[in-house]
Amino acid sequence: MFSKMTSMDAAFGQMRVFLICFLLSSTIVCCYVIYSSHAQINAHKGKIYVMASGTLVEAVARDRNLPVELRDHIERFHYYFFTLSPDEKVIQQNTSRALYLADGSAKRVYQNLKESGYYSNLISGNISQTIEVDSITLDMESAPYAFKYFGKQLITRPTSVAVRNIITEGRVRVDLSQSPHNVHGFLIERWTTLDNTDIKTMAR
Repeated sequence: MFSKMTSMDAAFGQMRVFLICFLLSSTIVCCYVIYSSHAQINAHKGKIYVMASGTLVEAVARDRNLPVELRDHIERFHYYFFTLSPDEKVIQQNTSRALYLADGSAKRVYQNLKESGYYSNLISGNISQTIEVDSITLDMESAPYAFKYFGKQLITRPTSVAVRNIITEGRVRVDLSQSPHNVHGFLIERWTTLDNTDIKTMAR
């Protein structure tokens, strides 16, 4: 009788030890899973993936370098606005991209050029146009940030290439939401052209 009770106590003791070990191991596993999950979340926090030329590229969000982003936004706007081919779809595509990056001041310039037949002349004359940036100056004292863009405009005709000076100015707001059409969330305001004179013309 006593030996039977002793064996039962031993069995209960073993079961208690087993349950304690099981609970401890379960607690350790749960803590490890929670820790690993948090580590994974922190490791991927601030990372986004973008498609660039058909390739998936990882982009890591860091503290914003505002002057660099502003220059990129300004250069991107001028590139799209002034890079034109004698193709109506290309003109429409590039100008549409540019107009997402600026306010009504750029749209008014676009409308004036369109109404004057500028884009139609490019198509009928088989003329292409590109732009090269020389420099961009920024006034970072207060927002919206004033800028000046200095560049060269190259107009390629069937028999010649004209090089024109181009200087524009405006301001950039930085408080817009980011979107696929406006990756920085900036907006160019009060955009005007200060100079767009011929420098030289070269025969082809």
